[in-house]
Amino acid sequence: MPTRLAKFAVAVAILSGAILGVRPTAAQKETPAPWNYSGAAGPDHWSDLEPDFKGCAVGQHQSPIDIRSAEEQPDLAAIRFDYKLSPLKIINNGHTVQVNYEPGSSIAVNGVSLALKQFHFHHPSETAIDGQHYDMELHLVHVDPAANRTAVVSVLIKSGAENPLLHVLLGNVPQTMGEEVTRKKIVINAASFLPADQNYYMYDGSLTTPPCTEPVRWYVMKTVIEASPTQIAAFAKLYPNNARPVQPLDGRTIAVSNFQK
Repeated sequence: MPTRLAKFAVAVAILSGAILGVRPTAAQKETPAPWNYSGAAGPDHWSDLEPDFKGCAVGQHQSPIDIRSAEEQPDLAAIRFDYKLSPLKIINNGHTVQVNYEPGSSIAVNGVSLALKQFHFHHPSETAIDGQHYDMELHLVHVDPAANRTAVVSVLIKSGAENPLLHVLLGNVPQTMGEEVTRKKIVINAASFLPADQNYYMYDGSLTTPPCTEPVRWYVMKTVIEASPTQIAAFAKLYPNNARPVQPLDGRTIAVSNFQK
């Protein structure tokens, strides 16, 4: 049995590590996330948590939104998806299940190319269409750091048939919060999540998580894909609600494409 002196020494060591900012070992508890989706650290309070989060309250083009009264624009260009295979790199980061993508994949719109960096999920959907939220939402995040451009391709998900790629992802979610797991023998292609009809809604918004950075160009696929009730429930068990509420439109216009008809 450990002596009282030994117990005291262990307690002092742990306390000293916390004070000095020593990184915790895998056996120690992870530091709680500074923001969340409910309570005192929820969306209504994000701007109060960190100076860099002020945009969550003062931004004029925030996301997500409720898409209503979109204006059809025949001259909108199709999104050219150039998604390649990537080894599975998956992380349960305390806010969502995220897949970090191998360099080399991108989208291009009107000749402007942005690299796919990662994709992640929300439950329920953050985006609404005419007031309707869906069971889940996929965000494919693209960045061109040199031009300071960010674009998100959003795919809404409803209950239905099992989704093969989501099945793979849910079977490999790390048990340790914050740990990125690489499965070199599992190769995925994010294109598997794209609907056949790639018409989209387009608007200018922000990131939907702190620091709620603007501007972000949003492409919301009009066609909804499916995941099984079991898959949706499995994600909901991890994240019962990781969706930011819809934000005011503040005079923005929403465009909608009409190609591939």
